[in-house]
Amino acid sequence: MKIVSGVAAGVAVAIMACSVPASAAPMSQAEKLRRLDIMLMVTGLRCRTTADNFQADYGRFTTRHIATLNQASDAMKVDLAKRYGAAGANRALDKLSVTMANSYGQGHPWLNCAQLKQVARGLADARGSAPLVAAADQLLASSGTPQFTW
Repeated sequence: MKIVSGVAAGVAVAIMACSVPASAAPMSQAEKLRRLDIMLMVTGLRCRTTADNFQADYGRFTTRHIATLNQASDAMKVDLAKRYGAAGANRALDKLSVTMANSYGQGHPWLNCAQLKQVARGLADARGSAPLVAAADQLLASSGTPQFTW
């Protein structure tokens, strides 16, 4: 397995194809971004006591992409408000966010802390939302390959 560091890892992750079952309901771009952020946050907390602590990389990711992440959250609130009303939208988003976080409570299904550190570092250096969405397509899959090649 060849692990590429820095921007190359983020870009490589972003361009890799993802296998999503045909029966899976498609996620909105906003939900993908929200899930990606939560996955990195929760797995970062799990990995913080290891040699592969990537809290600083996750911090750089959120700092660089805060506007995009906030827009995704706002778009999800608008969509949820259409279904549950204004008052129910915040509750629904909170419930969905907790469900997302809980799904990574035991770690990522196929990436270890060292691999997640490389991903976080690469995504922290990525520009724009397109590589984040592409990375989410792969990283949020229930299975995959931890190979990141340029």
